[in-house]
Amino acid sequence: MKIHQKQIVVSTDDLDQNNHVNNVRYVKWVNDIALSHWEKEAPKSIKNQHFWVMLTHNIEYKHQIVLDETVTLKTYVQTCEGLFSVRIVEILVDDKLCAYSKTKWCFMNSVTLKPNRIPQEIIDLF
Repeated sequence: MKIHQKQIVVSTDDLDQNNHVNNVRYVKWVNDIALSHWEKEAPKSIKNQHFWVMLTHNIEYKHQIVLDETVTLKTYVQTCEGLFSVRIVEILVDDKLCAYSKTKWCFMNSVTLKPNRIPQEIIDLF
């Protein structure tokens, strides 16, 4: 299991009317860190012919995050087989888990726009 992570600082654009991070922003962060992990690890030959679509997502909100806090996004692939992958994203401030996401992704062929079996090369990367 390879963990991929990045840090961001919460800005006013991330906030909702209650002055904490908007729930929609969490979904964006989950998508962004997944894409970042894919871009970093997958070879160009695979990225040119395939992409992922999110099928389901579940986010558990545990603690609010507010303006100017530094957020660490950590992600890893929990399972990767057949057509599907399950990815975990942990959203932390300091070492406190503020949100936990579990998403199911489908591996897609860029030409046919249909699901594709995940090749062993990709399974081995994650």
